[in-house]
Amino acid sequence: MSPDDRTLAEACLRRAEWVRQGGDDLVGALLAHGRVVALGPGQWVQAEGDDETGVLVLLDGVLQLYCQAPGDREVLIGQLPPGAALGQTTRFGGGPRLVTAICRTDSRILQVSDRALTRIAHDAPRVWEAVAALLYIQLRNLLGVVADMTALPPRERLARRLELMARAAPDRTVHATQQALGEMVGLTRKTANAHLAEFERAGLIRRAYGVLTVVDPAGLRRMAGE
Repeated sequence: MSPDDRTLAEACLRRAEWVRQGGDDLVGALLAHGRVVALGPGQWVQAEGDDETGVLVLLDGVLQLYCQAPGDREVLIGQLPPGAALGQTTRFGGGPRLVTAICRTDSRILQVSDRALTRIAHDAPRVWEAVAALLYIQLRNLLGVVADMTALPPRERLARRLELMARAAPDRTVHATQQALGEMVGLTRKTANAHLAEFERAGLIRRAYGVLTVVDPAGLRRMAGE
């Protein structure tokens, strides 16, 4: 791991809510046993069904998450911003990877495998508390998405997802096409584009090719009915 990668990884880990559950020595252990990989747009970080599990921390870039849907097709369900983590473990009865993660932009990822987590546990046994905390955070986020999809009309659903994505993104810039944004909230490209055009006319967002900047997060929250 290069000094620059280590500095970036340490900063991301120290900000992470789930890592704090593992005690003061966990950051050093994750850095010692993890590895940083650099991947380009379109490259796969993991595939749904992979037997090799563990934890991934996105240091910079954007990851898009897909899962299998009826009709043998992959659907886009969300994106990870820098600093976010994704993972699970087979140690406590878990199974294969649940989602496919693909780089949307140039990205650097800290990978800590299940075998590495087991080695870490010898010196820092509270690592399993941290992994459990990460699993809880992922479940909490998933339930929030399900609630939004169930309770909100299409326009409000899109506004809500945009505001959440911008809140986690540097400079409130979301790296996603309009088609991808629509797919994430269950809308056609045509319907998503119509709502995004409305948001832009209202001064809430600014669109460019492949990216979108949220200008007025509070306005989007109002649009979502909060």
